[in-house]
Amino acid sequence: MEDGNQTHVTEFVLLGFTEMPYLQVVLFVFALAFYILNIMANSIIVTVVITEPNLHTPMYYLLANLSFLDFCISSVTVPKMLCDFMVEKKTISFEGCIAQLHFFHLLGCTEAMLLTSMSIDRYVAICHPLRYVTIMNASTCIWLTSSSWSVGFLYSLPHTILTARLPFCASNQVSHFFCDIKPLLKLACTDTYINEMLVSIIAGFFAPSALFMILVSYVYIGSHLMKIKSSESRQKAFSTCVSHLTVVLFYFGTAICTYLRPSTKDSMDQDRMTAILFTVVTPTLNPIIYALRNKEVKQSMKKLIYSNVVWWPS
Repeated sequence: MEDGNQTHVTEFVLLGFTEMPYLQVVLFVFALAFYILNIMANSIIVTVVITEPNLHTPMYYLLANLSFLDFCISSVTVPKMLCDFMVEKKTISFEGCIAQLHFFHLLGCTEAMLLTSMSIDRYVAICHPLRYVTIMNASTCIWLTSSSWSVGFLYSLPHTILTARLPFCASNQVSHFFCDIKPLLKLACTDTYINEMLVSIIAGFFAPSALFMILVSYVYIGSHLMKIKSSESRQKAFSTCVSHLTVVLFYFGTAICTYLRPSTKDSMDQDRMTAILFTVVTPTLNPIIYALRNKEVKQSMKKLIYSNVVWWPS
């Protein structure tokens, strides 16, 4: 249906990365391999944390939630991307596009808040070990997790509503492999200043604020570690903190570069490459960097696998 020179868009076409068939095959194999590893690694971590009583602690409770989020955030974009590699016309309905945008930002912001909660957990565990059980009790863990999801929802909701209300012009070709805010704003046939300011203000507040809180907690952790005389205890705490800080810097670095810089043709192309890291690579590497290097997690995994092999029916 047309209204003047505007078209009521019912579907979008995702341009993806390239139209060259051999590159699409290479990207398909790459994305599929990482997605399978993502599902396997994160599912194993969630299962191990749930089934192993020794891992029923705040640190591993938050870790299991991180693995669940990594699985979900990839599942919002990667299956559709894999399907699009195999078809000529890469379409998505208007409703599906808005839903993809909403859940991507809901899960992305929730993960940022959860990483902040994990830094608080590490701060309490290292700087206040005698009070750790009292402070990081079950209700605190539930509150941190539910608050992370609530902030994620409140972050994504205004973006979803304002983007869904935009009038779109005849062109419905999205210069991305999934529906994100900045590529969709390029297609709107109205002034998107409010939407762009909303992205800058909200993303510019949440991401740097969360990153600042994490870095402050690690400043206190670092100063405390310098006072620990036991090299073994210091090394164990340092290893955990480095793993978490690696995930944090990689995650926030890609997010800030994507949403807090001006939109240009070159930046849009770079955003697609950054999005691959954000949706395909990082969720797969997180369990390897943060969990599978952990001695307790590896022991619990071996125990779970061994028990299943021993009791497997013949």
